[in-house]
Amino acid sequence: MGALASIVTPEYVRVSRSSGNSSTLADLQGEITAIRSGFPDLVTTIDAVVVEGDQAAIFWTSTGTHTENFLGVPPTNRRVQTRGCNHANLVGGRIAREEVTWDGSELLHSLGVRHLSDTPSTPPEVTVEDFSGDPDPQVMKTFNRQFITGVTVVTTQDGDTPRGLAVNSYASVSLEPPLVMVCIQKTSSTYPALFAATHLGINILGTNQRETIATFASKTPDKFAEVDWHAAPNGSPLIDGSPASLEAEIRERFQAKTHTVFICRVRHAEVVEASPIIYKAGRFYDSDDLTQL
Repeated sequence: MGALASIVTPEYVRVSRSSGNSSTLADLQGEITAIRSGFPDLVTTIDAVVVEGDQAAIFWTSTGTHTENFLGVPPTNRRVQTRGCNHANLVGGRIAREEVTWDGSELLHSLGVRHLSDTPSTPPEVTVEDFSGDPDPQVMKTFNRQFITGVTVVTTQDGDTPRGLAVNSYASVSLEPPLVMVCIQKTSSTYPALFAATHLGINILGTNQRETIATFASKTPDKFAEVDWHAAPNGSPLIDGSPASLEAEIRERFQAKTHTVFICRVRHAEVVEASPIIYKAGRFYDSDDLTQL
């Protein structure tokens, strides 16, 4: 860090071209420390430096492996490479102001991780009247309980160990290409393994799998001890007897406060003649007893 301080002026400021945010030398040193913690083997190579008068352009490449927690993201053990260009204003041979095309979030983007704030903002013509803050959490809980869903078990492999949890926040995103999404709470014991995985399994559970639901909704250490399953082509555990199961490649991971939204492309699917179970307001129902309207 001392070497960095020696090449900038006391009034040094760093500006992100993507966000417009400004940071000081102390901010930059803190970001570098965080990056080095998450990517201990990170190496940055200066590819070229172009100087003209009191202006300079610095082109660089960074390569490293995500082996430790970084900005709240569990290690994925993936190797990434990012490139950038810094445009610097020089005073007395030192950098006084820097405009950069890159920040630490780019490393997350390289890992397939994005924050929902990265998505386009709401169009200005869309407004909400009489907004007085967030609704009461109990009201939101009651609202969500009125939504009828199925029950899925999302699975993955943690080395040689199968992992999984019960999830009802599943949705199909599109058929062409076949995309699906699941939303996973970060406190789940399965969450770190899912984050490090390249593929996951989604099993829609049926009316004869009530005990399986209870198992995967619990904190049981080995949830697969009493469950029959088979491996999908890329290793994701698919639960035997489920009305439908699929394996999907994880494409995007959107950070949403306490949860992460996984956007996945389906690579394998299985369907059998069995009835899915229905969940509403904390209770389970037999889908065969539905009355058509």
